[in-house]
Amino acid sequence: MLPEKREKNYYEILEVSTNATPSEVYEGYIRAKNAYSQDSVALYSLMTKDECDNILLLIEEAYSIISDPNKRQQYDEARGISNRYNAFEAGPRPYQDQIANRSNVTATQGRSYNNEEEKPGSAGSITKIVANNKYQLDYSKDSEMEQFIEQNTEWTGEALRKIREYKKVSLERLSELTKVSRTYLACLETEEIDKLPAIVYIRGFVYTYAKCLKLNPDLVANSFILRLRKLKDTK
Repeated sequence: MLPEKREKNYYEILEVSTNATPSEVYEGYIRAKNAYSQDSVALYSLMTKDECDNILLLIEEAYSIISDPNKRQQYDEARGISNRYNAFEAGPRPYQDQIANRSNVTATQGRSYNNEEEKPGSAGSITKIVANNKYQLDYSKDSEMEQFIEQNTEWTGEALRKIREYKKVSLERLSELTKVSRTYLACLETEEIDKLPAIVYIRGFVYTYAKCLKLNPDLVANSFILRLRKLKDTK
């Protein structure tokens, strides 16, 4: 569960670090909104609509403060938070950016390639192929395991370990793919909470862990973090 109103932390709600840039804050805001939207299949069996709505209100409240340089500075000062980012850096312009992105897509349709790296078969294209091959998994599919992956709604450390081993990915290789230390990955699987960093970082670890194993990263990360918070509450 998220912190109660009297002790809530806006950074934790958006799941970003206190040194997050305006762009990272915006990304955290969008990620959080998508995670707790009722359109998210991952939440159907985990939370009620009212619970999601309450969290969405907190997310909006958190973003209204953290996205505003003046309000964020006052918030940080009131809580003794010392940041190294530029509080007045220009943040993202979501609506303008969306329009610009659509224009770019339209402009590039049917055009000739002026940049050699963009052409199919070019060095840039080959680099992308090499990168994709790096994340390929070589394992024999098992119908029972595939069914478990498809139907599972509660993602635990044990479930992650089970699927990692099924897909024949060692902790060493997973560490190389995710850029997360082998120690942290092992602690995720054993759910050794005390040996893991702040939840802000854990969600990122789980997200990349799931992505590398070709799982639904949002579903897995949401479920795992909810479980982690419940485990912390019981301690």
